Amino acid sequence: MCHALSHRVIHRLVHHRLRAGLTCYDGRSHSLSRPAVKQPLHDLVLQAFAELRRQDVLPADLEPPAFVIERTRSREHGDFACNLAMMLAKPARTNPRALADKLVAALPDNDVLDKVEVAGPGFINFFLAAAAYHDEVRRLLDEGARYGHNRAGDGRPVGVEFVSANPTGPLHVGHGRGAAIGDCVSRLLEATGWDVKREFYYNDAGVQIRNLGVSVQARARGITPDDDAWPEGGYRGDYIAEVARAYLDGASVQADDREVTASGDVEDIDNLRAFAVAWLRREQDLDLKAFGVHFDVYFLESSLYADGKVEETVDKLVEHGHTYEDGGALWLKTTDFGDDKDRVMRKSDGTYTYFVPDVAYHLSKWQRGYQRAITELGSDHHGSLARVKAGLQALDCGIPAGYPDYVLHQMVTVMRSGEEMKISKRAGSYVTLRDLIDEVGRDATRYFLISRKGDSQLTFDIDLARSQSNDNPVYYIQYAHARVCSVLRQCRDKGFTFDPAHGLDNLARLDNDHEQALMVELSRYPEIVEAAANALEPHVLANWLRELAQAFHTYYNSHQFLVEDDRELRDARLALAVATRQVLNNGLELLGLSAPEKM
Repeated sequence: MCHALSHRVIHRLVHHRLRAGLTCYDGRSHSLSRPAVKQPLHDLVLQAFAELRRQDVLPADLEPPAFVIERTRSREHGDFACNLAMMLAKPARTNPRALADKLVAALPDNDVLDKVEVAGPGFINFFLAAAAYHDEVRRLLDEGARYGHNRAGDGRPVGVEFVSANPTGPLHVGHGRGAAIGDCVSRLLEATGWDVKREFYYNDAGVQIRNLGVSVQARARGITPDDDAWPEGGYRGDYIAEVARAYLDGASVQADDREVTASGDVEDIDNLRAFAVAWLRREQDLDLKAFGVHFDVYFLESSLYADGKVEETVDKLVEHGHTYEDGGALWLKTTDFGDDKDRVMRKSDGTYTYFVPDVAYHLSKWQRGYQRAITELGSDHHGSLARVKAGLQALDCGIPAGYPDYVLHQMVTVMRSGEEMKISKRAGSYVTLRDLIDEVGRDATRYFLISRKGDSQLTFDIDLARSQSNDNPVYYIQYAHARVCSVLRQCRDKGFTFDPAHGLDNLARLDNDHEQALMVELSRYPEIVEAAANALEPHVLANWLRELAQAFHTYYNSHQFLVEDDRELRDARLALAVATRQVLNNGLELLGLSAPEKM
């Protein structure tokens, strides 16, 4: 049915618009951000819209609105549904269902659609021809590791700040959740065309660092946390003793952003403190590298004071008239920018409240060229978000409203054998990221920490993460990848020759329900990547990969791949299996997980 306008012609139309730099149907700059399986539908609908203007059914000067083509909840109602008729009913002065019928009648002949139906108040439901999904499998294998990527970011710079833990102890599981989310968000943004800089912001001065220094000094003097002489607010974990021993030995330590040699002098508190900071920064670096996380920029909070950036920021806020003095304190009129009350910036004792350096820091991001900034934080920081954004707007320096974007994560509860784990002996009072990596491995740790939306609390079940069963989602996903590799090894072992091109030429042989369902699922991948990147929610991809794995396992368990007497069917099934492996590999890569060939 519908057989004049081919995929090739439609793709030429899309690429012509790309080369010409024109805008797409919704006014945005046209890039490869629209998933390919939808592209023909958009073009067909736009042509039908133009035809109704030509027929004077629609005003000649009417521009197409930001209509939506989305997948239906059930394929009984088609593959995709469009809401354009309901958006055009008013300017067309007709009811949306009647207009939907006219749009359907105006669709050009094509080989993309099997049939089209009008449903409900005026939805247009599209049923794709099987060939459309076959073409998507071909495109998938042609693009390989790039499949699912797009250029929506257009190379614009974005800074993603995450972890940002002060160097006072080992990274805990909350830091681990932030690291996993921040790194996956960075990978998703890179996959959607952004120029990503990963940034780690921390303080090497202040009360916490002073407490670190006196804690190490006490240990170096032989004082333990159980002694009455232990400093108030001192850190009690065994790692403090490790730092003290290394300091007394005159060790040198190199972190990613600093290098310090210990003098070994217990009374040299400045050197001792600098050594302790470097030691713990190195430990953080090692844990993060073991977790598959790296950073491009390290930014010190103390530099904001040393370089006068905090004072400069406050002066600009005063200059623009967004401050006032009351009770000896300097206040920022954050209520002018949507906050529920004004906030103290400078206390009566002359010190700044904690959100002021955050404003200066985010101003520096803008000044350093980050057109977009994303800050991943624990949810306990949510109270400061509105005032930081208000401070940035009060600077009147062109920073867009809503800058920066925040991604928050909730606490993590670690369970083993049905009981909560609360303490790591080495850390003294919490479970560390290293504890989890040592217990269940990097892949399981990363997957479990991003498997739920960040702003929901997470229970990390160690027993489940270690299990090799279908109940363990990361095992289930990776096993699907390994299964494809196993099938290909069996193919060679049995003396069959797999010709991928021959398989792609015979995709029409894949006509059972499981094969159709798997091809539909594969075609969703670009949309999933786009949705996860736009929402800054990697759990969307993590959960979908499990759905894809389920579709493949169901197919694998129901059909024979290595059909001995039917080469066309055998190669077609192997081509579909290889396509599944490619998408699993691509998705696992975006989550920072391995794609094992054997399990």
